[in-house]
Amino acid sequence: MSTHAATAGIRQRSIVGRVRARIEGGGERVWRATDFQSADRAWTAQAIAQALSRLSRQGLVRRLGKGLYYRGRETAFGPSLPSPAMVQSLPIAGRKVFPSGHAAASMLGLTTQQPSRPEIATTGGSLPRLIVGKQTVIRTRRPESWRSLDAEDAVVLEVLRQRGSTSELSADETVRRLLAVVNKPGRFVRLCRVAASEPPRVRAMLGAIGQQLRRSPRELARLRGTLNTLSKFDFGKLAALKYAAEWQARLERSRASVSAS
Repeated sequence: MSTHAATAGIRQRSIVGRVRARIEGGGERVWRATDFQSADRAWTAQAIAQALSRLSRQGLVRRLGKGLYYRGRETAFGPSLPSPAMVQSLPIAGRKVFPSGHAAASMLGLTTQQPSRPEIATTGGSLPRLIVGKQTVIRTRRPESWRSLDAEDAVVLEVLRQRGSTSELSADETVRRLLAVVNKPGRFVRLCRVAASEPPRVRAMLGAIGQQLRRSPRELARLRGTLNTLSKFDFGKLAALKYAAEWQARLERSRASVSAS
């Protein structure tokens, strides 16, 4: 064996030992290859991947996907499995994850219901089922622009996408609560920045919210300019917004009037 090969072997064993020590000291959690890149600048991505792969073969961690490993614990029923809750704060391979459905509504104070199946949304095309659970409802391919949002920003968009249907409050109370959430400093501006990647009905609802919050005419004009003036949108519960009709909401009252005439 050459001196270079011997040195490389020693270095790799050292990396494996240090990665092992960090994992053993970290308790139950999900590890990504990127979690170790700041440990030593001399560690290459390939060296870390090799170390994790070796530790996986030795049974210290369980491989969940590319660059993703889980360190469990022993229970009375055998080795533990990753909890779906772990995914909430874990960017997996560049994908971000946010609450969806009733979980999103709960985060905004719109419901106290807890769904029988967890619901999440992600910017990716999929998520490892070993992390999120086999029963979890996954809504995939949320716009890449969502990467710039915090969890509550994204949850507002989830509620708008679902037309407030997950709220257990009355339509008026749902609107009141949503206005308070969107009116937090900087939120409306952030939502407008990503509005172009949202469905037209979401842009229309956001415009109606902005008008009721008395946002600047320039901000509202930008939103209005993205809408087809001939379209009508189903606002669901959010038809209770004061300016819903001005933002092309398809209102029940309007349909009833047309039917009567």
